[in-house]
Amino acid sequence: MTTASEPASQQAPDFARFAIGFDHRDRARFHTLIDEILDSNRWAEADMNARFEAAWEAHNGVPAVALGSWTGGAMAALHFAGVQGETVLCPSNTFMATPLAAIRAGAEVQFVDCNRDDLCMSFADFERAAERHRPRAAFLVHIGGHISFEVEQIAAYCAEHGIFLIEDCAHAHGASWNGRRAGTWGDAGVYSLYATKTISTGEGGVLVSRRPEVIQHARAFRNYGKPSYEVPGLNFRMSEFTAALGLLQIERLPEIVAWKNQVAREHLDPVHPARLELPDGMVSGFYKYIVFDWLERSTGRVYDEPCHRVMGHHVDLPNSDWVARNHSCVPLYYRPAA
Repeated sequence: MTTASEPASQQAPDFARFAIGFDHRDRARFHTLIDEILDSNRWAEADMNARFEAAWEAHNGVPAVALGSWTGGAMAALHFAGVQGETVLCPSNTFMATPLAAIRAGAEVQFVDCNRDDLCMSFADFERAAERHRPRAAFLVHIGGHISFEVEQIAAYCAEHGIFLIEDCAHAHGASWNGRRAGTWGDAGVYSLYATKTISTGEGGVLVSRRPEVIQHARAFRNYGKPSYEVPGLNFRMSEFTAALGLLQIERLPEIVAWKNQVAREHLDPVHPARLELPDGMVSGFYKYIVFDWLERSTGRVYDEPCHRVMGHHVDLPNSDWVARNHSCVPLYYRPAA
């Protein structure tokens, strides 16, 4: 690491101090977009939502639906899948939002172990659990900013056995594998735009799907089922003001991901040999820079305790327990030069 006495061109960017992933060079344009909304007198269900969804689709490669939260997208996907009274498989190494969404949708959750190399759901344990529980749907969570190393095997198994696969992309903004984006392997993918994410609107979410009927269902679900009310949704709409910020963020995302990858390669990789290693062709959005060390100076763990422990499920998931005890997250926040 460089010191303050070195020339500015040789110093590391100030990436270790917390910052929201917003580029302040976009302030003026954001104000212009807000003025457009104010002048339009349409603060919901209008042009800015449509522009945001189109920009997200252009980036992600599949159609997108803007929502007020990740939960709205997850609930829409679970409802489409018909999980009430059925089983949903979920990795234990995830945030509690994932199993809680399935429970609120009326499903029984069964937990699956993760792998130690990518922290994501294990295909071997998923296959075992699927054969035992015969689930209607399953969550695959992309942990830390990269894509699950076994996404193709899991997606192929789900397609063959009629399991509706939801990719939890809450960490996966900007991630790709050989050019393919997170959320495009399963039946639906759901992104979070919460305040700490790689790109953020404070609160918000996006559902993506290559299936037109899932997109149509999500659009109805986010707005009480209007216009026909055949879909029993609630209010998961995104406001026009939130969509304006989202539009700037998704357009800035490639630069943010490139910036984080450059910092990781130049400043973090040389001092963290025990880091999580990505396969060829995969790009991480680096929501987290994960190392298999217990560091004193870190942002903690991705998750300190697996969900099966939090919820009192008496199942043996040794890798999930191991991961919780044997990794740390090195600070890495987008902070471009002014």
